[in-house]
Amino acid sequence: MRDLVEQLAVLEDRLRHGGGAAKIDKQHRDGKLTARERIAALIDPGSLFLETGLLIAYDKYDGQAPAAGVVTGVARVENRPVVIVANDATVKAGAWWPETIHKILRAQEIAMKNRLPIIYLVDSAGVNLPYQDGIFPGQYGAARIFYYNSLMRRRLKIPQIAAVMGMCIAGGAYLPALSDVIIMVEKTSFMGLGGPNLVKGATGQQTDAESLGGATMHTTVSGVAHFTATDDQDCLKQIRARVRDLGAPREPLHGEMPALSAEGLYEVLPADHRLPYDVEQITARLFDAGSWMEFQPHHAPELLCANARLHGRPVGVIANRRGFLKGAPGSKPRLGGIVYTESARKVAYFVETAERLGTPLIYLQDVSGFMVGVEAEQGGIIRAGADMVESMACATVPKIVLTLNHASGAGYYAMAGQGFDPNFTFGWPTARIGVMEGDAAVQAVHGPEMAKYKAAGQPLPHEIEERIAQTRANYELWLDAKHAAARGHVDALIDPLKTRDILSFALEACTA
Repeated sequence: MRDLVEQLAVLEDRLRHGGGAAKIDKQHRDGKLTARERIAALIDPGSLFLETGLLIAYDKYDGQAPAAGVVTGVARVENRPVVIVANDATVKAGAWWPETIHKILRAQEIAMKNRLPIIYLVDSAGVNLPYQDGIFPGQYGAARIFYYNSLMRRRLKIPQIAAVMGMCIAGGAYLPALSDVIIMVEKTSFMGLGGPNLVKGATGQQTDAESLGGATMHTTVSGVAHFTATDDQDCLKQIRARVRDLGAPREPLHGEMPALSAEGLYEVLPADHRLPYDVEQITARLFDAGSWMEFQPHHAPELLCANARLHGRPVGVIANRRGFLKGAPGSKPRLGGIVYTESARKVAYFVETAERLGTPLIYLQDVSGFMVGVEAEQGGIIRAGADMVESMACATVPKIVLTLNHASGAGYYAMAGQGFDPNFTFGWPTARIGVMEGDAAVQAVHGPEMAKYKAAGQPLPHEIEERIAQTRANYELWLDAKHAAARGHVDALIDPLKTRDILSFALEACTA
């Protein structure tokens, strides 16, 4: 775990440097802060910035799109949780890659799901034209950003504050235009459907950027923007004032510290992901001491359900136990990580109770799937699994997911998988999200051929061995936590030592 955390930290540090030192220096010479400097100056001093999607696209485009050119996350501004979207102009002038759209949409979804104000720090040259086919058209193309803008403004009444702090060109100009408040920065910001060169080519008009779409023009002539800022710092100060106008946030809650130290979290999971461990060694390091009450602890123990508190906030916890577990008297031992008929029904009832009481749910995933076999099918595993899925899918209380180790098969879905719209999804660097493990895939794909040659007493041909090796290699890649994070299958990979604080802030954002 320590090795994986260190590798992740090195990668994240590189990605946070965006386009590199030379591009950062240019941003400063242009009189502008970088996206991350703007965020650091905007949020409450010393508070957490819960960044989402940092690894998105890190392994594509020959490394030229760190963080997909946009920084997104949740933070406190004026002691209120808010969502922040900030274009990184050090990465190809803040142009939109296909994954930039996905990140902005996910940030907007977090704002809508949790009813949080959203702040856009705009500094973008618009569509990255060579990749327009993955950006412009389609249901989840750039238009959906403006669709979400409109829903938040007209239907959901979610405050949207847009600060144009650099370029804001072409269709991207509709993002601030569909916000409640628009602030522009003198001399460094431009907002227009076309720049001077495009205007000259389209209409023959000769103009300059300031006359066409500068802060003074838009706040005195067109009336498109509402406020002018003298520089980035003044702009961020005005944003904080707008957030302050939203009213007093809830007072923070304070609970007891966990019974055990977070330091032990590095040692809980075995180096071999297939080996068992005690999940209570994790829960005792995450949740408030003295708050733990397990539901039906002796019935279907492979799935742990408990009521607890996290920094004083009541939560329901659902976690997979691993290893061999004692079943009911006279029954076979249970396999941890597997969902049985009884455990599915137990979780369904627990979730329905949490929904009635308005208790948020935290899922700690280490699931290998549902039980299979004659006994399981005759016992109604399909119906019980459907009940578990349905109760979770229809629950309106906040749901936060942390993938510890495995997240496989339909068990991943039933444990509030991403397709069921949880409020936040996180993973440890050990998270393995996939339909099955590599060895199981080898059996599923190549098993008949392997059995044929074994029965004939013949060695496997070299080409079959190569295909088997490729299958294993593919699954090891697909099951790597960084691969999942690069494709948005989790909002963030997190250091186990920071888990309690991150879960607590996510829970605060869900219930603000």
